[in-house]
Amino acid sequence: MSTSAPLPPPVSPSTGAPAPSPRGPFVLLNDEPVAESGADLLGVGRAARQLAGLLVASRASTPFTLAVDAGWGMGKSSLMRLVDAELAHAPEVHTVWYNAWTSQGADALEGLIKSVLMRFDRRVLRRALQRISERRALLRAVRAVTTVAAGPLGAAGLVDELWKTLSVNSQARNEMRGAIGELVQEWSQTDEFRPRRLLVVFIDDLDRCPEETVLAVCEAVKVYLDVPGLEFVIGCDRSALAPNGLLRDLSPAASAFMEKIFQTSYRIPVPDQQGVRAYIDWCARTVGIDQLLDERLTTMLAERSARNPRRIKRLVNGFVLEATLNPMWDDFAPEAVVRTLLLQYFYPDFYRMVAGAAGSGAGDVIAEFRTYREVRRLLRTPDPIPVAELPTVTRFLREHDLPEQDADGRDATLSRLERQLPSTFPEMVRDQEFTSLIDGLVALPRSEELLRRLREGAELPAVVEPEPAAYVQSLPTQAQPPAGAYGGMPSGAYGAMPPGAYGAVPAGRTAGPSADVAPLRYVRILWVDDHPRNNESLVNAFRAAGAVVRIAEDSAAADAALAVERPTLIVSDIERDGNPREGLEHLARLRRDGRYDGPFVFYAGRVTPERSAVAEELGARLTSSGSEIERLVLRAAEAERPLP
Repeated sequence: MSTSAPLPPPVSPSTGAPAPSPRGPFVLLNDEPVAESGADLLGVGRAARQLAGLLVASRASTPFTLAVDAGWGMGKSSLMRLVDAELAHAPEVHTVWYNAWTSQGADALEGLIKSVLMRFDRRVLRRALQRISERRALLRAVRAVTTVAAGPLGAAGLVDELWKTLSVNSQARNEMRGAIGELVQEWSQTDEFRPRRLLVVFIDDLDRCPEETVLAVCEAVKVYLDVPGLEFVIGCDRSALAPNGLLRDLSPAASAFMEKIFQTSYRIPVPDQQGVRAYIDWCARTVGIDQLLDERLTTMLAERSARNPRRIKRLVNGFVLEATLNPMWDDFAPEAVVRTLLLQYFYPDFYRMVAGAAGSGAGDVIAEFRTYREVRRLLRTPDPIPVAELPTVTRFLREHDLPEQDADGRDATLSRLERQLPSTFPEMVRDQEFTSLIDGLVALPRSEELLRRLREGAELPAVVEPEPAAYVQSLPTQAQPPAGAYGGMPSGAYGAMPPGAYGAVPAGRTAGPSADVAPLRYVRILWVDDHPRNNESLVNAFRAAGAVVRIAEDSAAADAALAVERPTLIVSDIERDGNPREGLEHLARLRRDGRYDGPFVFYAGRVTPERSAVAEELGARLTSSGSEIERLVLRAAEAERPLP
């Protein structure tokens, strides 16, 4: 990557000073897998050639299944596409692709089998249908003979007839494997072809599917298509298909069945540092920001991305959108954009506190964290605290309502201090990548101005979609695509929910018979917050799903609302009316006076052990997660739903 000086920057309209980032024609990267060796930027071409050679050399060992195993975004689809490209040069090797995510539940079994059958010649399909009909005296078989005799059918028509004949009843299903085996044998072992034909079936995105679809695909592979002449290459995260992953309710017998699916696995290795840096270099040149990234930022992107290609692409796209479209960054160096996005992407809970999340009450959270780190170091050392450092410790303890000295010693003081701090601080202080990221952000030019703007919530960076889970747990009444499939944040992130979160069916999907167009219509929520605009995304989503949401901006208004109607659930902040504990004290009064004994959840940016303990004593929940609020509301809806 070029590390030469950037072009002369334009002048910032807000300050008159030179803006650090040049503007020009920029583009965004897509997320398509690599399909040809010339586009292989991470050196997987060698593995693709070797895997293709292994598949070709193993014709006589068919049937078998190879898993291409890797986590989200690590290049499973790209490797499989490159293997497919290599197989195109092998004599009499044919391939077919099946994306498991395009089917739902039991339909996946039919879809996969039909996709395989469609790769065979019409004459082979016709003779297979004729053989099956001659063996049976079933009405459907007779109809099939009549159809075949009446006129020529295309491949799709023949495949439909074969499926109808083979799936007409349980007896026909029992014969399906043998019928498909005869068909494949005829196709692969004729005298006209030397060497014999081989069909390699690529199955992608299996770890994105709900459990029912996974089991249907595996049933098709192992029960009906387990015949000589077929090889399967399945891209998936094996850990997601383990009993403690997506397939969480498998019986011992079903678990044993899953173990038999894959004869062998190839685990894609994490790219080396040199390869990742070259990949970032290519991404930066492609989108047009290579002059904005120096050696240090390139190293940072490589390290913080865990060398995940998809994560790198998303970070680079986020950088493009922010550095080029958001006028907030005209006054700051490119590194400020990168570090802010990395903080937002990898530490979203901390970022919400930094960016003035509702009810965080933390002020300068970064300064608080860095001071805590120093105080923690001083309290953990056996040596006396230096005189020069003592004021820092004393002031920090006072700010958190603690005595300057604890009779039980420094360990007890530190323990009491950490009960007043965000619950994530003790873990983050041991995370060297996090502390380095924060220190680098603070050390940037004009960092105080940057952090002030973030705290005030002005012109916040566009949301960078975080990494989705390795698998997706389906809702009870509908199939749900992976996190981020809507093009935005997953449900609950940063307090925003995607379309369809409460019963609306995603495009291309079919709702189950019990799908509810207004699943929250029996729910009444009382939301207490002196800054109600902070919760608009969640409130609007709940109302769109049928819930009645009443807003109270202080405790008195909440009491008045309670006097009129008992809500299903109360959601409240903690700090309001100038009192950092008003929410907790208000609930204590409600419980003491017997005015409300129902579900109660505190929604606050600052979650501390002390707050959590008090909330638990009052029979309430405390969370900073919008998705947790959603789950609690859905649980309340189930409790309120009238019996049929």
